[in-house]
Amino acid sequence: MFEPTVGCRTRRPVTLILLALFTILSFVASASAPAQAQTYKVIHNFTAKGADGATPYGGPILDGSGNLYGTTYLGGRGGAGSVYKLSPNGPSWKYTSLYSFKAGPDGSGPAFGSLAMWANRGLFGTTEGGSNFGTAFAVCACAHAEVVIHGFGNAGDGAQPIGGVVFDSDGNFYGTTSLGGAFGNGTVFKATRHNGGWIENPIYSFASENDGINPPAGVTLDAHGNLYGTTSLGGALGFGTIYELSPSASGWTETILHTFEAADDGANPVGGVIVDSGGNLYGTTFDGGIKGGGTIYELSPSASGWTFTVLYSFVGGYGGPYNKLTLGANGDLYGFTNAEGADGLGSIFKLSPGASDWTLITLHDFAGGLDGASPYGSVAVDAKGNVFGTAVVGGTDNQGVIFEITP
Repeated sequence: MFEPTVGCRTRRPVTLILLALFTILSFVASASAPAQAQTYKVIHNFTAKGADGATPYGGPILDGSGNLYGTTYLGGRGGAGSVYKLSPNGPSWKYTSLYSFKAGPDGSGPAFGSLAMWANRGLFGTTEGGSNFGTAFAVCACAHAEVVIHGFGNAGDGAQPIGGVVFDSDGNFYGTTSLGGAFGNGTVFKATRHNGGWIENPIYSFASENDGINPPAGVTLDAHGNLYGTTSLGGALGFGTIYELSPSASGWTETILHTFEAADDGANPVGGVIVDSGGNLYGTTFDGGIKGGGTIYELSPSASGWTFTVLYSFVGGYGGPYNKLTLGANGDLYGFTNAEGADGLGSIFKLSPGASDWTLITLHDFAGGLDGASPYGSVAVDAKGNVFGTAVVGGTDNQGVIFEITP
């Protein structure tokens, strides 16, 4: 076993809820600006052969040396998904399989959430299946070993954690389950280090009525210890919510910051939110908005509450942004559409703030085939503005790709 402060010492997955909800995609061309002078390159083709993965729903993360780490939902030696590393190797990249899930107690099907890295390259994440109803796990990047931190599906602790985890400064981590909990509508949980191991506790169970339900995305932590997230469904009108969980000596208190109306504000905020240094939240909706193809929004705190502003509306329907945005230099927001763009197969974009408005630039429109198609995971952006991500299908073996976009 290894611990986050020590680092490297030491079935087929169940059906994804949101894939069932959003299966029917409308391939409508996006109204975003045309692609600029970017260079798109596939840097790994997944094959589902040997230890290689397949179907990379989750996006990659970067370490300080420029290595990429991520997960695949399928593939690996057991066919139940994998954890991988991609390292710069001269003009090319070297792919290393770090762990193959066995679809047993160790987990199955790491889904939409990106990995989280803590201390000496310990990689943490969640699987949708395995154990009873999913796991929280850690993989040591140098030892190719996995530790199951928690198996979900017992005593109201939640089920099917598909959104990944986030760490606080003490090394504890937080995540969500899309089902289960006290009311069956999902939970937010905390895992605390204890005596060389971990203790997992649900800190909030989503109820019914005006509360959100079925949170697919993981939470985001601000500098004051508050947690923010979205539910894809629920709220007063059933189109999803943005919520805050605030800690106190007596527990956690939920506040609904915005209830989606499926109007100009959008509908079905699948991807969660990110937070900037000023405490502003940014997120997306998969559907709705004035042009029907989903929205990018900002939620800003003030003395009197929160102000919701739509920054951009996409053209289309049921194919908009699906995962968390990525904050780049100068306040730029990077993300993707799942089934819009010029060919209706998804696109990668950058939204940049200006003096009075925001400007969206399309970095790449997926064309299918060797190019890849249908991105689901968040992108990673390095200090030079290079963008890395995954597409679920396409490539040489039609098992998905990892790509790089160079400005």
